[in-house]
Amino acid sequence: MTDSRTMAYINMYAVLGTLENLCELDSKAKELISGMKKPVSIGFTVTDGPSATITFSSKGCRMEDGLKDCDIKIPFSSCEKFNGMIDGTVAPVPVKGFTKIGFLLKTFVALTDRLAELMRPTEEMLKDRETFILSTQLTFYTICVAMAQIANQDPIGQASASYMVDGDILIGIKNGPASTIRVKDHHLVAIKKAPENPRAIMTFADYDLASDLFNGRVNALEELGRGTVEIKGMASMVDNMNRLLDRVALYLA
Repeated sequence: MTDSRTMAYINMYAVLGTLENLCELDSKAKELISGMKKPVSIGFTVTDGPSATITFSSKGCRMEDGLKDCDIKIPFSSCEKFNGMIDGTVAPVPVKGFTKIGFLLKTFVALTDRLAELMRPTEEMLKDRETFILSTQLTFYTICVAMAQIANQDPIGQASASYMVDGDILIGIKNGPASTIRVKDHHLVAIKKAPENPRAIMTFADYDLASDLFNGRVNALEELGRGTVEIKGMASMVDNMNRLLDRVALYLA
């Protein structure tokens, strides 16, 4: 089972948060923001849920936790309604920033559409190797952040987090992206770069294996036996992180 509040945190920080990586890695996204003369910030706030501010400029985009001073403010009265915006069933209604509505309706929507396209690519799209790698990179970052949100918000995820000792876990794809899962007092934070001194390490041999794992086409334990998934350090940290990964599959299915 899943719950709408945890889904709202995933949608805010893991899904919309991946716009940072999209604007950094994707040429089409870069083109969409390249002509911006001034930064534009959008603040999302959800009653009894997450709040964050995303700032876009010609150089990229950056998400900050919490509602900062923003050009466009979009409140949601419930987690369900915010999730509906991500699903495309609820239209966002700004209460601030009507002069910037063109950015919201054109550039922001185009960026989120591009993200959705790459996160759920067609088989034809995946025949292009560059697109396949980009899609896998974006999925990787989304999953890493989603794990932390599930550990902090989802009751079953909290149970897994309760067994995790303090320290950093490195999760990565060899010759590809890496992230830190930082554990402190059973609270998890995902940082989109490798840690300096990890207590545990989990790496995937290549993009193809990572994609197969993310999409449930192969079993992590079997791949561990083959040596294509490598685990080092404190095994209990990785074991509970794997439990969180199982929960991610339910939420992002």
